[in-house]
Formats: sequence, structure tokens, C-alpha cells
Amino acid sequence: MGTVRRYWRLLGIQLKASGLLALQYRADFFTEGVTSLFWTFTALAPLFVVFGERPVVEGWSFGESLLVVGWFTLLQGILEGAINPSLTGVVEHIRKGTLDFVLLKPADAQFLVSTQRFLPWRAFNVLTGLGLFFYAFTKLGRAPSVTGVLSSVLLLGTSTLLLYSLWILTVSAAFYVVRVDNLTYLFTSIFDFARWPSSVFQGVAKGALTIFFTYVIPLALMTTFPAEAMLGRLPLHALGGAVVGSVVFAWIARRVWQRSIRHYTSASS
Repeated sequence: MGTVRRYWRLLGIQLKASGLLALQYRADFFTEGVTSLFWTFTALAPLFVVFGERPVVEGWSFGESLLVVGWFTLLQGILEGAINPSLTGVVEHIRKGTLDFVLLKPADAQFLVSTQRFLPWRAFNVLTGLGLFFYAFTKLGRAPSVTGVLSSVLLLGTSTLLLYSLWILTVSAAFYVVRVDNLTYLFTSIFDFARWPSSVFQGVAKGALTIFFTYVIPLALMTTFPAEAMLGRLPLHALGGAVVGSVVFAWIARRVWQRSIRHYTSASS
């Protein structure tokens, strides 16, 4: 229990330091807000084109698809505000051999590298995602059920865990190769597919792409499943599978990180 309190206190210190740093550049908050709105409109433009001629695509109406875009925007805010800033810094530490400064501290290295920097102004993406949820249910003409809201909150936790685990796996590759910039760009490009319902890809390669985005890189679990939960049509076994799958991914990522650290060569060695 004392260890948990210690790590919560460490997290609080890291958040406070990031908040104070962000306050030095307050104009960035408004700049990022305008940029976020621009990119959200860009993400919505294909939906207007696709649903302009047809009311339903692969079982999804325009309002229902908006929920998927809302989840994509919300998770993008978490990725770029809480996960990406810290973990991209790890790549530089590994390349320069300065990860020693982290490994020598009396705390878990994965926790320290995962919480060393946050970008609070990316919270604007989270607010934009919540705004899209409100607009989507206004278009649908109804409100989400209490069960749907609770299920989607649970899936928000599993989606964040999946996103974090995938980034840990990506960053762990930096222990074996000099640069993983291309890998991070590739992951970001693949994540863009999460703005569409997974069933849209059923016609591609006989459904292979849908299976790939559900079980290999589980984008469907991050955006499509939470959207279906909000609509009240996600089966209970799918909810359980998402929870178990995210825990398994986190366990694998933890094991890969621990194994990768053994291959680390510091600046002094």
C-alpha cells in the first residue's frame, strides 16, 4: 500500500511539473485548440462524403459513425497528451545512451519513462471528443443508457491500456535498432484507421483486415467497441474479451520491456 501511495505521489509531481511548464506557453493552448478543431473537421469530411449518397454503410448510420470518430478524437488526445510525449523521449535516451539517469533512480523504470512529460493542452482533443458524442446522440435523437455509459467508461480504460501497451512494444524496438522513427510514423498512420467502424473493412481481402484490426493491432477494441457499447449493442462476451485482451497486451508489453532493458548499452559502456 505504501508503494502505491509513493507512485501516486510521483505521478502527482510529474503532472505538476508538466502543468507548470505548460503555463509558460499559454498561447499554445488556444493554438492547439484551433488546430484540434481543424483536424476534427478534416476527420469528419470523409463521413459527409460517404454518407452523402447512402443512409447506412455496413450497418452504421452517420450518427453512429460519429461516435467512432468521437472515440478516435478522444483517444488521440490521450495518445498525444499523455503517452506520446514521454515515450518518444525514451527513444532519444536509448540512442544517446543516457537512459542510465532513469535506470539508476529508485523507482520502476517503465513508470518513470511513461510519466516524465505530459502536454495538458491536448485535453482539448478530449473535450472535442465529448462534444462529438453529444452531437452524435443529438443526430440519433436519443440518449445513451446508463449501462452503455458505464460499459464505455470501462472500455475507455481498456482502450487507453491497449494504446499504451502498443507504444511500449514500439519503443522497446529502439533497444535493438538505432532509430524507430519510421515505426512510430507507421503506428500513427495505422491508428488513423481507427476513425472508421471496423465492419467497414469486411470487404477488404475477405475480411482479413477486420481480423487484423481486431486481434493483431486491436483498433476495433479502442473505438468501435466503445461506440457499440454506447449504442447498447455490444455483446457481453465482447466486453469481457476487450478487458481480457487489454490485460494480456499489457502483460506482454511489460515482459518485452523488461527483456529489452537487458539489451541496453549505456553511454559509459
